[in-house]
Formats: sequence, C-alpha cells, structure tokens
Amino acid sequence: MRKQVALVLGAFILLCIGVDAFAVTLYSGGIGAVAGQAKASLSNIAQLITAGAYVAGLGFAVAAIAKFKAHKDNPTQVAISMPISLLFIAAALIFLPSVFKSVGGTMYGSSGSIATVSGITKWT
Repeated sequence: MRKQVALVLGAFILLCIGVDAFAVTLYSGGIGAVAGQAKASLSNIAQLITAGAYVAGLGFAVAAIAKFKAHKDNPTQVAISMPISLLFIAAALIFLPSVFKSVGGTMYGSSGSIATVSGITKWT
C-alpha cells in the first residue's frame, strides 16, 4: 500500500513539474503565442473530427449492409428499421465535414478567419 501511495505521489510531482515547464514555454511569447497555440490546436481538432466522421460513417455503412443481409436471412429476428437507421447515420457522418464547412461560411462569412476550419479537405 505504501509503494502505491509513493508511486502516485511521485507521478503527481512529475506531472506538476511538466505542467510548470509547459506553462513557462507557452507563456514566454506573450498572449500572441497563446492565441497561436490555441488556433493550431483547433485546426488539429477539426482534422480529427473530419477523419473520425469519415471512418465512423464507413463503419456504419458496413454495419448497415450486414444488417440488411441479416434481415434477408431471417426477417423475424432483425427489423428492417435497424439497417435503414444505420444507413441514415452513415450518410449523416460522411457528409458531416461538408456541413461544418458550409455552417462556418454561413456564420462567419468569407472574411472571418478566426473560427474557420482549415482541416477539411475534399476527396478527389
């Protein structure tokens, strides 16, 4: 029990030292550096949401196909509403990045550069 408490206490101290070092690095450039770091982080989060939406949408599409097959094999066990709802969820997730881009343009216009999502790229 004492070893576990010592391990947790040591991890907490190392975490505090690391956060302090990160804060000194982050705030050394002033408020502009903080804003730049936040903008870079938001761009990465937008790319993560975009990639996650595409992957989840494709996963739901595959699940919908599997449920359609299961319904064809045994209609009494699998209701037809399940694969149809999975298909609608897949379509919504695949088109989610396009919706983000159009909503961002509607809310902030073409001149708004603070809240734009630069992580969205179109598939070619």
